[in-house]
Amino acid sequence: MDHTTAQQWLDHYVAAWHSYDRDDVAALFAEDVAYRYHPYDEPVVGRDAVVASWLGESDDEGASTRDEPGTFDASYAPVAVDGDVVVARGTSSYRERPEGPVVRVYDNCFVMRFDDEGRCREFTEWYVKRPADAGS
Repeated sequence: MDHTTAQQWLDHYVAAWHSYDRDDVAALFAEDVAYRYHPYDEPVVGRDAVVASWLGESDDEGASTRDEPGTFDASYAPVAVDGDVVVARGTSSYRERPEGPVVRVYDNCFVMRFDDEGRCREFTEWYVKRPADAGS
C-alpha cells in the first residue's frame, strides 16, 4: 500500500457511500474483513455482513442506516502509510435536507489494514462531533 493507492481507496469509499451500490461497497473489502464503527465495538465480520450493515439491511447493534441522498458528504486523506496499514483523517458533514445548511460535522480518524489486492481487511473508525463554534 502506498499513499496514492490509499487515497484512491478512500475516494472509492466516499463514492460507495454516495451510491449505496452493493457491488461498489463490496469491492472495498476483503472477504474476511473485520469492520468497527467505533473502536470499542465488536467488529462486523465478513464482506457480506459489512455490505448489509452499510446498506441498512442489518439488525446488528451499531449497524449503519442509509443517509438520504444529498444530505451528507465526506473527505478523507491518508496521513500515514506503513506497509499494509493506513491511518487516515477527514471530515463527514450532514444536512437535514439536500441543499440545506450543514448542521453537523464530524472529525474522523480511520485505522485500516489492507490485503495484497488493495482491499480493506481491518477497519476501525474514531469520530467526534465538531462543536458548532469550532469553525471548519
